[in-house]
Amino acid sequence: MAKFLDLAALAETLGPRFAEGAAERDACGTFVAAHYDLLREHKVFSAMVPEELGGGGARHSAMCFFLRRLAHFCPSTALALSMHQHLVAAAVYNHRNGKPGQALLRRVAENELVLISTGANDWMESNGVVARADGGYRVTARKPFGSGSPKGDLLVTSAPFDDPMEGWQVLHFAIPFGASGISLDDDWHTLGMRATGSCTIVLDNVFVAEDAVALRRPRGRFHPAWNVILTVAMPLIMSVYAGVAEAAAAIGGEQAKKRSSDPTAPYLLGELANWLTKVQLAADDLVRLAKDLNFEMSLDVTNAVLIRKTIVAEAVLSTVEKALEAAGGAGFYRRLGLERLLRDAHGAQFHPLSAKRQHHFTGRVALGLDPITSAE
Repeated sequence: MAKFLDLAALAETLGPRFAEGAAERDACGTFVAAHYDLLREHKVFSAMVPEELGGGGARHSAMCFFLRRLAHFCPSTALALSMHQHLVAAAVYNHRNGKPGQALLRRVAENELVLISTGANDWMESNGVVARADGGYRVTARKPFGSGSPKGDLLVTSAPFDDPMEGWQVLHFAIPFGASGISLDDDWHTLGMRATGSCTIVLDNVFVAEDAVALRRPRGRFHPAWNVILTVAMPLIMSVYAGVAEAAAAIGGEQAKKRSSDPTAPYLLGELANWLTKVQLAADDLVRLAKDLNFEMSLDVTNAVLIRKTIVAEAVLSTVEKALEAAGGAGFYRRLGLERLLRDAHGAQFHPLSAKRQHHFTGRVALGLDPITSAE
């Protein structure tokens, strides 16, 4: 029996509470710390950990729809949470397929650890300076977009290392947030998603033990690990933006009904319905491609995921903009909430891959070439 509430029911229980004060948090850029306490209380951070490892055993698709529904109430909470969940999902996939992941999953289940990611932002090259040290490495770096970092327990990141024997590599590792030399920069002052606490994480000569390095890969080259990371992450992350689009469409639709005598209203509502359907179809297909973490890891699947990610991101923006147009002048007032959703929606374009990078990736795959070049 699951150790937490049904995720669909939990979204309806917590969602209205999370919506309270959303405008104020957005205005001040205040992190949703209290929401993390409630999520921990309901064991949401360990929800996808398999039951045999102490978690809730929730399906990947259930978590996607949980995040999508939460975004109706507080997009920042949903987006920050999605970053933790994609790391858990990747560990579950690896565990199921005979790769390391079990130890991390047990730690999450035992302590409701909050995992913080910077890996996707680092992409192929990563950043920072790494020097050899007795028993490991010393890392100095600045890692932006660390969503949820004010409540983080374990940082999962990477840094480049010029190995004297093997040349440039990227080391992927996990270190506790309490490690000496880790701090947060107060720089998350942004257009949207202001309450995600996505501060830049500063590593100042941080020691990383040799056995903390989970993966070494050649720098600047596509590695099969990305086939797992992107396939599990994009359905979770883009589900949040699908929720943003649905919330905006609901507001725009209600406002349009108040001026049904306007001859443009039916056209605007028709366009709004089309854009929202495009979002929903592509977001649902992202979830389908992940097959509740039973997918076959391949470049073809990754390519399909990235194509749909771009479709969702572009359609989300079009949906929210059309919702604003359908709402008329009332939508221009901040109190209605559309303005905040429009700003939040712009975040979708910055998750990997951005549209032009995805086009280039997909085009190279179509030509039978490596999906990225070292310049990326």
